[in-house]
Amino acid sequence: MPRVDDGAGGARVSTQAIAERVREAGARHTPLRIVGAGTWLDGLRLMPADAQPLSVASERGIVEYTPGDLTLTARAGTSLAEIAHATAAHGQWLTLDPHGSDDGTIGATVATASWGPLAHAFGTPRDLVLGLEAVTGDGTIIRTGGRVVKNVAGFDLTRLFTGSWGTLAVITEVTVRLRARPEAEETIAIAVRDDAPEPLAALLAQIRAANAAPMALELLSPAIAARLGAGASTVILARLGGNAESVRAQRAALAAVSSVTTLGDDIWRALRAAEPPQAWVQRLSGRPSRLPALWGTARDCCAKVSGAYAHATVSRGVVRLVFPDALKFKEVKDDALDFLGYVGIVERVGRAGEFGLKFPTFHSDLARRARAAFDPHRILNSEAA
Repeated sequence: MPRVDDGAGGARVSTQAIAERVREAGARHTPLRIVGAGTWLDGLRLMPADAQPLSVASERGIVEYTPGDLTLTARAGTSLAEIAHATAAHGQWLTLDPHGSDDGTIGATVATASWGPLAHAFGTPRDLVLGLEAVTGDGTIIRTGGRVVKNVAGFDLTRLFTGSWGTLAVITEVTVRLRARPEAEETIAIAVRDDAPEPLAALLAQIRAANAAPMALELLSPAIAARLGAGASTVILARLGGNAESVRAQRAALAAVSSVTTLGDDIWRALRAAEPPQAWVQRLSGRPSRLPALWGTARDCCAKVSGAYAHATVSRGVVRLVFPDALKFKEVKDDALDFLGYVGIVERVGRAGEFGLKFPTFHSDLARRARAAFDPHRILNSEAA
């Protein structure tokens, strides 16, 4: 069960201040918009015009770091860059690499369950977050999970709050699992001669069968591949890690499947930062076995719009379609019918309201009951009517 703090002790003074602010807003039925570093505000649903900002930007700093346990606890406003700097000194890293920049915060990363290509080997936030401190919509301070890998107390609530987009609670502190950095790394581009469904499926099967274990395996459409200097056609980026001998062997195994080109490791950061500030981002997912078919439709959809591109995390069957803005997406909105049968999530809405586009929402009975339990006044990151 989660540990609940009544405000008398155990929680930081700043957390108690946030709880008091939430209680006051609930009493007045004032909607609150949770803000961290403010680098990805267009990822939120269209908010009510009278929503008041609730900043957790000052909630920063590493609370506890135990390299021997590969665990780290940080306040929600701590930047990913600060965590990367602290862990690098011990040959460790937090393998989330969400899209955007390292100026983003750990709180926002967990609240949105954001992840990047490294999820191929290391998992998503729900796999890496061990525990949370959070303030629910009625001002209650809750701790879920723990600060050690074996502690699973409150694990279900930890997962529930992770990816809830701040609609259930204000995350104020996060404990995460770290990984040891590999001794050597290399990034290669694997040539995709034909990305039609059947040839692509055959190539992916060969890559899976090869004697290699990439840390990331990302499929890029021609538009983004060209921007990143990875080639003028569809390619697969592979991030290899291990000792030097292992990396050489993995590269040779993949080179036997298709021609490969060595690239700089900074291409991953460039991919994460490639989205324009006002982008509309649609994420689609299905069974990994269906990825080749989904990829063909997504690639063709993006090819119709100048500046749009697609990329996919192969092992997870997830494709992200990135459009320069909501207006560009509106031009091909009808093509979304081709994605029926896949799970679709809008990650970023850009200036959607200016073009008459609404943030698509999904309300299950379970989601409504969770919202009623944790945010009874519906004040946290609530949607505009």
